[in-house]
Amino acid sequence: MSDQNIIKFLEDSAKCSMLRFSTAGSVDDGKSTLIGRLLHDSKNIYEDQLDSLMKRSVKRGKESLELALVTDGLKAEQEQGITIDVAYRYFSTPKRKFILADTPGHEQYTRNMATGASTADVTIILIDARKGIITQTRRHSFIASLMGVPRLLVAVNKMDVVDYSQETFEKIKTDYIDFAAKLGIRDVRFIPVSALEGDNIVLPSKNMPWYHGETLIEYLENVYNQADANLIDFRFPVQFIINPDASFRGYAGMLSSGVIRVGEDILALPSMKKSRVKTIELHSASNNHQLSEARANQSVVITLEDQLDVGRGSMLVRPGNAPKVETNFEAMVIWMSEQALDINKQYFVRHTINEARVLITEVKYKVDINALSRKPGGVLELNEIGRLSLHSTAPLFLDSYQANRGTGNFILIDPDTFATVAAGMIMDRSSQDLELLGADPQKPRSQNLHHESGLIERKTREQKFGHSASTYWFTGLSGSGKSTIAKAFEKKLFENNRPCYLLDGDNLRTGLNKDLGFSAKDRQENLRRVAEVAKLFNEAGISTICAFISPTVQDREQAREIIGANSFREIYLSTPLNVCEQRDPHQLYQKARLGEIKNFTGISAPYEPPIKPDLIIDTNRLTIEEAVTLLQKITT
Repeated sequence: MSDQNIIKFLEDSAKCSMLRFSTAGSVDDGKSTLIGRLLHDSKNIYEDQLDSLMKRSVKRGKESLELALVTDGLKAEQEQGITIDVAYRYFSTPKRKFILADTPGHEQYTRNMATGASTADVTIILIDARKGIITQTRRHSFIASLMGVPRLLVAVNKMDVVDYSQETFEKIKTDYIDFAAKLGIRDVRFIPVSALEGDNIVLPSKNMPWYHGETLIEYLENVYNQADANLIDFRFPVQFIINPDASFRGYAGMLSSGVIRVGEDILALPSMKKSRVKTIELHSASNNHQLSEARANQSVVITLEDQLDVGRGSMLVRPGNAPKVETNFEAMVIWMSEQALDINKQYFVRHTINEARVLITEVKYKVDINALSRKPGGVLELNEIGRLSLHSTAPLFLDSYQANRGTGNFILIDPDTFATVAAGMIMDRSSQDLELLGADPQKPRSQNLHHESGLIERKTREQKFGHSASTYWFTGLSGSGKSTIAKAFEKKLFENNRPCYLLDGDNLRTGLNKDLGFSAKDRQENLRRVAEVAKLFNEAGISTICAFISPTVQDREQAREIIGANSFREIYLSTPLNVCEQRDPHQLYQKARLGEIKNFTGISAPYEPPIKPDLIIDTNRLTIEEAVTLLQKITT
């Protein structure tokens, strides 16, 4: 390889994004085999490793390579043929770098599964096609939801054993969707696979021509996770003070979340004193570097313009965007010790870098994993999950786990053995963490409802109007030009005598959808209602033009399913984020970056670009007229 090729390879590698994912499933569902197949078929196992694995496979009486051995690293695992510990593996493809966590399937090792999911961008839930959804499936899915994993990939494995039956796959998919509706997970995808045979792992399966979606590696390479990190809520726990002489006083630590820049105002907790960032330094063994800004998970030294009462355990935050300073709080807890919770015992709580004594004042309830419902409290046993009320001996700087993973988690430590006995996720007291246990809003409240059709069929209307009815779904970031292009397109269709109507987000939110807020759940319901209205327009022979951010692939696929694939046209406004920010007349992006607007798409909430849109329009390059001309080419 030439020097230029090496340099290009290194440059391309540096540009690759990182995805962390974990696997979860019951015993013998094929987790280790799936990971082994993924590594093998993506060319991430060296030849000497393959030789060693082949020798071990032969020793175990196998005629071919036993892929499960790739991640079974402990001797006990190799002897028992199961995964016990969390096996981490690093690999890459030309498109992306990966950190995977192969987690145990046995119920007794549930705590290890929680560990693997705690930092994951995606959790792969394996389901044996022969067994369908079982208790461990529910347990692992609930824990993934509890640990804040933003998306699940359900891999229905061993399709070869059920003769690659589409009916079996669709039945499992329907059952899981009904179950997952209670979890509140934003993005759930399904892929039928055979880890043993390699179907839909890296290469598309020739045995399942009925499946037209991505392979497992295609999903992992393309899923958008850049907006998962909390870059809004600046949280800087101070680990220690650097004070070599009277002229320098620096505060060292790692940003739990957010972004901080030189010259910005800060608030010190718990003193509540304000100052301004003077310098941000990156210290190394050889020299120090001055930075203009620091981001989440970056370790730096910050100096301030004023001398404040800041020591180890203090936290620097932004004025107007601070965590709660409390001694009493509530949390969902996974109990990880074989010794049951002792309500009369004082445990240690470790939160960020702070430690305090903590007393559990109440076990509010435990979670029934099978029914996803509450059951009476009592004490928590190994692997049980419950909601607790706690009181600490010192104030803690708390965010809810849902809002901020970095400052929303803690562990409990037994003061006698110093063993970690529980992992906790802080909850807002007003939050109904099991609101997901309620009825699915997308299902009719009565079973005695029947669809009624009029005397005029859609086909008849379309023939009379001289045009077929379609829905043109515009998606893209705020400021990408959706509404502007949509209005111009509606005008052009109308001038061409095509019945059409524009459905705009703001208009619907002031009428039909004025009861909805801006939580992930309400946004999803907003788009569902839009799709239902668009479908009614289409059945009346009228084309609809929908201009909505609709940030997730799942939201748009739901709309496609409601409206009908033959009538749905997806138009992606691919205008770059920096251009959208420059166009922002109401300074929404600026407010979002300062934490004044929560869950703002592209800044503090993710946007997932369409995988295969019908049309891509970059309004940074095209005029309105040019965009409308392109749109006319996809009209039917």
